[in-house]
Formats: sequence, C-alpha cells, structure tokens
Amino acid sequence: MTVVRIGEGALRGRHSDGVHAFRDIPYAHAERFGLPEVAVLTGERDAGEYGPTAPQGSTRIPGVDLEAIVGPGWVRGEEYLTANVWTPDPGASGLPVLVFVHGGSFTGGSGRTPGYDGSAFARDGVVLVTVNYRLGVIGFGSLPGVPENRGLHDQLAALRWVRDNIAAFGGDPDNVTVCGESAGALSVCDLLAVLPPGLVRRAVSESGGGSHLLTPAQAAVTTRAVAEALGVPATAEAFASVAEADLVGALAKVTAGQPNLAVDGLADPLMGLSPIGPVLDGDLFDRQPVDAVRAGAASGIDLLVGHNTDEMNLYLVGLGATIPEVTPELLALAVSRLHPEPAAVIEAYRTAGRGRTPGELLSAIGTDYMFGVPTARIADAHAPHTAGTWRYEFTWRSPAFDGRLGACHGIELPFVFDAVDRVDFGLLGITPTPETRTLATTVHQAWVRFAHDGDPGWPRYTPEHAVVQRIDAEWTLTTEADGKETAVWDGIR
Repeated sequence: MTVVRIGEGALRGRHSDGVHAFRDIPYAHAERFGLPEVAVLTGERDAGEYGPTAPQGSTRIPGVDLEAIVGPGWVRGEEYLTANVWTPDPGASGLPVLVFVHGGSFTGGSGRTPGYDGSAFARDGVVLVTVNYRLGVIGFGSLPGVPENRGLHDQLAALRWVRDNIAAFGGDPDNVTVCGESAGALSVCDLLAVLPPGLVRRAVSESGGGSHLLTPAQAAVTTRAVAEALGVPATAEAFASVAEADLVGALAKVTAGQPNLAVDGLADPLMGLSPIGPVLDGDLFDRQPVDAVRAGAASGIDLLVGHNTDEMNLYLVGLGATIPEVTPELLALAVSRLHPEPAAVIEAYRTAGRGRTPGELLSAIGTDYMFGVPTARIADAHAPHTAGTWRYEFTWRSPAFDGRLGACHGIELPFVFDAVDRVDFGLLGITPTPETRTLATTVHQAWVRFAHDGDPGWPRYTPEHAVVQRIDAEWTLTTEADGKETAVWDGIR
C-alpha cells in the first residue's frame, strides 16, 4: 500500500509489479447542469478500487466485444468526476505525464475501462492519468439558461487538477500531454482552441478532428427529441427533475431513431454516430476549433494526430453493411446527409478504387468524412506554427470477422497501451502473435517518446513536407496519404 499527500488529505493506493496505482480520486464536483468546482480532499481516502462512472447507456455493436475500450457501462454512484493515476514512483520528480480522455460518442465510456490501464506507461517512466467526465444529456445536452459543453469543462477541470497535484505522484506539471481517442480525440482538438497557456505541453488526437462542433440549431434537434421522449418541456428545470436513468433512456431512444442533424445547409458533423456532442456556443467556442488552431491557438503545443485506414468498418461490419445487402439507395441516402452532391462523392470514390460494393464505398466515404479529412485539416492548420506537428495512419488490419474489420476504429488502442497480452481486445480477433507483440511495443514506445520530449520518432509534418507515418507490421512514410477523391470534401464541414 502506498500513501501520497494532496493538500490537507491523503490517498492510499496499491503497488504491484513496479507500478503504484491510485483510483477514484475526486478532481471536481458539480450540480447536474452546473460548471465543475474543485474537489477538496480532506482526511485519508482509500484509492485502491475504481469508483462510479458517468450515467450512460449500453454501447454495443452486434458481434463485437467492446468492453476493453468502452468499459463496464454505467457503474452507479454520486461522485463520478474522478481520476485514476498510475506512476512508477510517487517519490520521484519530473516524470512526464499523459492524461488520457476516453471515447464513447460523448454518451459512454469511462476512465476505468480495462484497456486504459496505465501500467505499461508507468513502467516506461510516464505517469498515466485517466478521467471521467459528464456524458450524454448531462454533459452535452444543449439547454437554455445553463452552461453548454459541461463535459468539456469537466476535462479542463481535470487538467487543472493534474497541474496542481501531479507532482505528488512524481509527475512534472510542466510536461503534460493530453491524449484522446474518438470522442476523446475530438475533445482534445476542441481543447486546443481554448487551453490556457501552460496547462498542457503536448496533445495527441487518435481519430479526431476539429470541425465537428454542433451549431445551436443542430443541438436543438436533439434537445427537442429528448424532451418529446421524456414528455417534458425542453428546459433545464424540466430536465433537472428527471431521473438520470430516464435521461439516459430517452437519449438512447433518440439515438436509435437516427435524428437528422443536417440542418441549415450543414452536414451532420457526427455522421449519425451520436446525436449529441460539443456545441458552438459563442462562449467557450466562437468558431470551429480547427479555425482557432489555424489562427494560432495551440501554436506552442506539440501535436500528434492520426486516424485508422478503415475506421467505419467497426460500425458497419457488425451490422452487415460491408456485405452486398447494402443497396445503392441506402448508400446514396447516407451520403446525402454528408454532402449536397452525393452522386458525385460516390463516383469519385468508385473511380479512385476505394470500394467495389456499396458497403465498401460507404465505409471509405464515412472514414474520410468523419476521421481522415478532419485529421488532415487539423494537421494542416497546426503545421505552420511554432510547435511541432506529427501525423500517422494506422493501417494494421485485424483478422476479426474474416479480416473484414480491417484497420477499424479503435484498433490502435491495444497497441498504444501495449496491452495485447494483458486485456482481451475483441477487435484483435486473434491470440497475440510475436508480430502483434512487436508492433504493440513499437507503437507504445512512440507514444512514450512523444510524452517525454515531443518526438514520436518520425519526421515532422510541415506545409512543405506533409509526411505521414503509416503504422503496420512494417512502417512506411508517405507524402501521398490523402487521395484526390478527398477533394470532394473541400468546403464541406
């Protein structure tokens, strides 16, 4: 058992295999629709076990075991704005820190997810922190009279807690990297636009981008639908009187109905994967984050960004959409929510050889729209400025579903956390082999190096040399990562 002191309080953690772990540490507390306030620790608190999670529904994709990357679901409890910390030595000083922001479509996930165990990072000299933040209607529902983007305010509060307290765990508050995947990566790109100077030194976006903020009109579509499902007015007062479970259930019902957020001449920035998310509120955000980065926000923050080659396969394979049952009509309907000229988009991707069947084309188009193009845009926006920019594409293909998952959404996570042997990742589809173990070690070390000194081990991405590291069993560099077909997205948000 290990004890660290924070302010007037103390935490009792656990020590195993050279790693000290401290779990369920309150970093803030908040009223349901209020801004987070600093949590003050007094007395001695046992930090040996995980605590509750934010209220959430089930995150399931048929036929795919996602527990390793989305966690156990809703673990109920009152105080869930907490952090978990893994460190090699709380008595050390000056260790680099990596804060990981989980994904889950802004409606699910938690910092207690098995695949995000920070032991491998700690053994390699990095203090790893995971955090919970408010989700769904409670975290991101757009309601009159209350602050927007509450889940992002939680993340900012967690980063401030790290700055103020991580030295007690051996970490360097001046060498903090914030890293996220999926909704966590979108969050990281959002934070780039608003981070106060000195709060973080580096950032990593795994399958994110900075052009997805919902407009107030788009956010209102979901708010009205949730209110209708609940049978209450679309007000904060009415929503505050509803049980958490009912809010979760109403949002799940709305999500299943696939509300069309392509309003006011704008495409659906979340492509139907979630009806809720951060909002262009005119307060925290006065423009899309990519535009803020282009104008110089985060100019002093090193940035590592990337995506996976077949991101959308995760969502489509389990639903059978990459097999011939997907019709040309369904493909056209899906693309019409993303682009005013769906036929031109489909033809561009077909001509480029990005798919033979409607399902394959839908996966390629969705991957670029949601992940590939936003990743390129944020890299291009950041590259001209002072700090370094690095870009990757994860191309290793999972053999799961007879190889049809490919390099799908989330497939890089067991490699980043060097956890192919420690956690049962259903996405991998195989018993770990020497090849996958070697790849996991190599990928993990790239993230470790980036957290240490801002260099993952390949050339920088610059306006003059837009080099992308393709990550597979064999690593290759390319300056032609973005095909000509991606030009169809120019001017499309």
